Amino acid sequence: MKGMFRRRPLGLFYTTLVLGAAALATVLPMRAASAMALILVDANSGKVLRSDNATYPWYPASTTKLMTLYMTLSAIRDQRITPDTLFTVSANANSQSPTKMGFPVGTQVTVDNAVKMMMVKSANDMAVVLAEGVGGSVEAFAAQMTETAHRLGMTESNFVNPNGLPDDGQIVSARDLAILARALIREFPQYNSYWHVPAIKYGRRVVRNYNPLLGRYAGADGMKTGFICSSGFNLVATATRDNRQLIAVVLGAPTSAARAQKAAELLESGFARSPLAWLLPAFGNVNALTPIEAAPPDLKDDMCGPHRKRHALEAAMSDSADPDAGEGSDGAGADTNSQNPSLITALRAPVKNLLSEPGPVTPVVVYTGPTRTAEQIAALAALPDYEPSKKKSKHKGAAKTDEAKQIEGKPEGKKETKKDGSKAKPAQQHKPPSGKTTDRTTTAQ
Repeated sequence: MKGMFRRRPLGLFYTTLVLGAAALATVLPMRAASAMALILVDANSGKVLRSDNATYPWYPASTTKLMTLYMTLSAIRDQRITPDTLFTVSANANSQSPTKMGFPVGTQVTVDNAVKMMMVKSANDMAVVLAEGVGGSVEAFAAQMTETAHRLGMTESNFVNPNGLPDDGQIVSARDLAILARALIREFPQYNSYWHVPAIKYGRRVVRNYNPLLGRYAGADGMKTGFICSSGFNLVATATRDNRQLIAVVLGAPTSAARAQKAAELLESGFARSPLAWLLPAFGNVNALTPIEAAPPDLKDDMCGPHRKRHALEAAMSDSADPDAGEGSDGAGADTNSQNPSLITALRAPVKNLLSEPGPVTPVVVYTGPTRTAEQIAALAALPDYEPSKKKSKHKGAAKTDEAKQIEGKPEGKKETKKDGSKAKPAQQHKPPSGKTTDRTTTAQ
């Protein structure tokens, strides 16, 4: 019997183990805080190259903003709004939890600038500004998000807000986020810059994109990060090489560095398929994956509990560390602790140093108020010491801010005196519409 086992073909033995364990993973419940949800998809064909817990429900955190982006771009496509449309910061938007821009109530922002702030800084207030501007209210917009998601095939998704702040009813899956990323890529190629802006500059504040793969992983070109205590660290990442684009989704990573390394590992495995890849199970098209009826795992205690040793975890998951060794050391690896087999890890050669050191970036200038010309934006970018004033004029129809004065190169509000002693009329100025406050005197928080 022992001799017969030794003579059994090795490939068949591995295939049996992989397929059997993969089938078992679909029926066993996920242990909270014990595994990540992962998926790797070819953006063009929709073919799934890897799937671990990909159809388990999950809290999306700020990856929700990809759905808000899709809804906003759909409104532009349907000619209901334009990138230059002005939306106003409401009390509801202003009250959102950080991260946010922190503009006062009444501030006006173009759709274009609101999207850039939302996608790069992950500004929760800008997501609400877009939701209220496009949908009329957060509640109506969230209902439209859910309806649109189901139309796209995101059958496990449900939305109650546009920014991903904690709510038990805000649910997606890795599979659903891959479907959403693919829809954005295929339907809105002309707006792809929105999901790979490297940094934004508002006043003298420069904020780099929270997606650590941009500029550090070869070919990285999107999309969005997310974190709340209950979800862990999430990332939807895309990269393109040799005219081939891949989508990697990582949900529930123990640290921000871990999600970046895991996403890079997934993408790398897709671009350089292992000779043993044929041993892995075939998953078919991303839309064909079967959803799992379960409650989302709640990682709150593990991620934000009193025992959380953030600095130790971050050190273990440093960019120079071996990704698999790092995950094993903190006990949160997707392959070593999930219900899926660690054999999948064994079949892949470990990948090291996938992320380069962060380099310099050229930020995109963002601002409040109506759309500006290229010359005005260039002048604004040339003011490194400028900080928007927090003070507003006490008079109705406020005067131009220091920003406008510096850009235009002349003081505002002075009256010239004629030789006969009379006063000339001041130069004509652009005033905000009646009932609306000027919005160029705010600062980001």
